[in-house]
Amino acid sequence: MDKKKKKPLSPGVCYLGRIPPRMDHKVVRHLLSPYGELDKIYLVPRNHSAPAKNRDRPGKYQTESFSEGWVEFKDKRVAKRVASMLNGEKIGGKKRSAFYYDLWNIKYLSKFKWDDLTGEIAYKNAEREQKLAMEISAAKKEQEFYLSKVESSRKLSAIEERMKKKRKVQEESGTTPDVPVEQPLKLVRQFRQKSPVADGAAKKKPSISRDLLAGVFGSS
Repeated sequence: MDKKKKKPLSPGVCYLGRIPPRMDHKVVRHLLSPYGELDKIYLVPRNHSAPAKNRDRPGKYQTESFSEGWVEFKDKRVAKRVASMLNGEKIGGKKRSAFYYDLWNIKYLSKFKWDDLTGEIAYKNAEREQKLAMEISAAKKEQEFYLSKVESSRKLSAIEERMKKKRKVQEESGTTPDVPVEQPLKLVRQFRQKSPVADGAAKKKPSISRDLLAGVFGSS
């Protein structure tokens, strides 16, 4: 008799709603592997800009902390069973473990594929990069505005300094200063003005000659 061909296993994805401190990819794989064969693991860092390891004290390193994650079992039936069995249960392990008393927050995602996750991650990364680009553009505009103000102030200071020197030379030579000593320098914008309308001009109305009226209606 021919041996029946085994159907290929369909993978299943579980969502980890909370990742305890000091738990990383290796720890997650170590804790979940006894329940079923794992394939992929993805954990979301709490701070994307933070380095993977931060020096806490000399000679010691503090591993990066994660907020949530996804794990893929090679068999979706195993993924369903693990999520149903572990959700809300104590993580356990060695009593000296930092997450011994923490609880599992795990849920099976029905009809969810790993490709869906990678697409969502790519979208979030693109969205974050776009937001960062907008913030950088706004910062550049603000910097350019500030530099323009600094340049204008520098020019005014240079003009004022030249005027002070000119006044000093005029005072030493005995001539009258062109600019008063206490008069501050100001930039005055000038606008073209319309010529004023004479008083009563708007009230004047064109008058009709009496001779013209007499010619039209006839003399009485």
